[in-house]
Formats: sequence, C-alpha cells, structure tokens
Amino acid sequence: MELFDQTVIIAMALIFVGSFVQTAIGFGLAIVAAPLLFLVSPDYVPAPICLVGLFISVFNAMKHRSNISIGGLKVALLGRIPGSLAGGALLVMVSTSVLSLWLGLLVVFAVIVSLLPFRLEPTPAKMGIAGFFSGFFGTSSGIGGPPMALLLQHQDANQLRGNLSAFFVFSSIISLVVQIPIGFFTLHHLVITLPLLPAAWLGYKLALMTTQTLPKEQIRIGALLLCSISGVTAIWQGLAG
Repeated sequence: MELFDQTVIIAMALIFVGSFVQTAIGFGLAIVAAPLLFLVSPDYVPAPICLVGLFISVFNAMKHRSNISIGGLKVALLGRIPGSLAGGALLVMVSTSVLSLWLGLLVVFAVIVSLLPFRLEPTPAKMGIAGFFSGFFGTSSGIGGPPMALLLQHQDANQLRGNLSAFFVFSSIISLVVQIPIGFFTLHHLVITLPLLPAAWLGYKLALMTTQTLPKEQIRIGALLLCSISGVTAIWQGLAG
C-alpha cells in the first residue's frame, strides 16, 4: 500500500469525518468510520481504528479534564478487561465476511439505541456490564462506544465528552494489548495508521471551531444518518461475502 494511494486518501477522509463527529458529540469515530474502512481494507479494523480513537480521545480528555469523574469509570474499566479478552477470541474465530456483518449489525444497533426514549441510570452494576460489552465490541470491531454512551448520554455535554474520552483512552489501550498476541496489532497496522492521524487531528480541530455554533441536534441527526449508511453497507457486504 503506497503512502498516499487512493485507499489511503479514502481512509483519511473517513477518519476526518469520524473524528469530527466524536469531538462534537463525545463518541462516533468508529461507528461512522469502521464499517466503511473495513470495506476499503480489512487491515484498518480493528487496531488502526483503536489507535486513532486513542489519539483523539487523549486530546478530548485533556480539553475536558475538569469534567472527568474517574471514580465512576473504574467499574466499567474493570468490566472492559474480560470483555476485551472475549472480543479477541471472536477475532480469531470469525472470517472476514462475518466480521463485516458483525460491524454492520453493531452500527445499526448503536443507531437504534441512540433513538430510544428511555433513560438508564449509571449504577455500578450497569457500568460493569457496559464496560464488558464495550470491551467485547471495541476489541473485535473498534466500536466500543455505544454501551457507555447509552449509560452516560444524559450527562451534561462537556461531562459526557470528558468521561467518554477518559474511558476511551484506557479502553483503547486494553484492546490494543489484547490484539497484539493474536496478530491483529502489528508493525504493519501501526504504519498504515500514521497517515490517518493528521486527518483525525484536522477533524478534531474543525469540530472545536464549528460545533459551538452549530445546533447539537443537527450534528447528532447527521451523524446517525452517516452511521446508518455505513452500517447497512457493511451488512450488505457481509451477506454478499
């Protein structure tokens, strides 16, 4: 794969959009980008998407550090460890077409959950369960945000961004550690991630400059529309494979 061939340019564009969405609403990088990245090249999922997620989450966590409540995230992070091990096992067992189908189903699930009217209180037990499924989904597909976002979605906007970003920093590291021994995070994956980081940073900066004036609900609706297209495309590809 050349440094800036068509595949890399498409991947950079997807990461740019995903980083913009994640910075704007607190999560969404992998939900928007992962299924389409997988169609561009399966090598981009899950390790590169986890690396980019770690990169952006560090910036967002630093920006919203005054809103972070680490104590409330401890149980979720503990649940993340066995969930990540289970996600790693899934990676070893499934084929490429099954993984594409899995990615698509996860994204459609995330969209449906985002539209549900009910409210879940983030009790320690629920945080542990959300952490487990975040690990399972995140390690196998790079999409670890929806379970935690579902529990924390009714927090203040900056508190939501801060807590999700802090969780993603630690959880991305856990997923990457699990992916190393099973061969899904190698030097090759690190190299193909490097061109994506400037695109992620540009998406982050653009979101900071524009989302203070853009209506948050419009950003959310646009993000859900992108997610729906991405998820359905991945499902179709998985069924076709």
